[in-house]
Amino acid sequence: MGDSHGDTAVFRQFSRYFTRRAGVLSDSYLGQARPLGAARVLFEIGSGVSLRELRTRLGLDPGYLSRIIRSLEDEGLIRVSADRHDGRLRVAELTPAGEAELAEQDRRANGIAEGLLGTLAEGQRRELVAALGAAQRLLRLAAVSVQAVDPLSADARSCLAAYVAELRERFPEGFDEADLVQPQEVQGDAGVFLVAYEEGCPVGCGALRALEPGAGEIRHVWVAAGTRGLGVGRRLLTGLEREAAARGFGVVRLGTHRALTEAVQMYRSSGYTEVPPYGQEPHAHYWFEKRQP
Repeated sequence: MGDSHGDTAVFRQFSRYFTRRAGVLSDSYLGQARPLGAARVLFEIGSGVSLRELRTRLGLDPGYLSRIIRSLEDEGLIRVSADRHDGRLRVAELTPAGEAELAEQDRRANGIAEGLLGTLAEGQRRELVAALGAAQRLLRLAAVSVQAVDPLSADARSCLAAYVAELRERFPEGFDEADLVQPQEVQGDAGVFLVAYEEGCPVGCGALRALEPGAGEIRHVWVAAGTRGLGVGRRLLTGLEREAAARGFGVVRLGTHRALTEAVQMYRSSGYTEVPPYGQEPHAHYWFEKRQP
């Protein structure tokens, strides 16, 4: 394990340096007449967003966000109205004046970025852009949480619905909802249903059920398309293995389809070894198991 204090110091030093160079410390962000908080809210509203989603996305205190929203309304930059499909939700949209200010914000921000990148040689520029991409990916992963949920909850059902829809497209033979595990198999002592969340939204899932004495089976590991490549699938897999160990399962098994090449690669690189078929799963071409430490 690395030096946690040293890692923290490097992270904080970079944060301080980046915020200074990006010009976010001034009361007038990018030289415009508003601080970063209000400018960011304007950016996030974009083509329209509910205030509930805005609070979740930015993690702002409701009172602070309300003050920003009122201020932007008073300046004629946004309008707030009831959602056309759900009257309980309030939706913020940019006015023409708000669109003009956002366009100017983008122009100034692009100018700062281009000014910094333009001083570097081509190889250095590629290196910096790659490093920033890796930093964003890892920061997103660090913010993902994995929680055990009721398999009948709305989040669990939405994940399974997306899982079924994807498998119907990817499997030549299709996929039937009847092949999903039953809710009672993945709760309590029998098993668990995990959901991965990013900024409050469910972006992945996985299930564990008892297979036989001392053995558990992992099912339905899925990650939303926009979240793939971060490492969420591996985090879900690790969480399911920990749940298996907590239930006394000395081994975990799973079956997977040959069309899911990325899943096959993840299982192999996570220490799973191929075994003979152990069940009647109609969509499995590969069978794996892993001994728990």
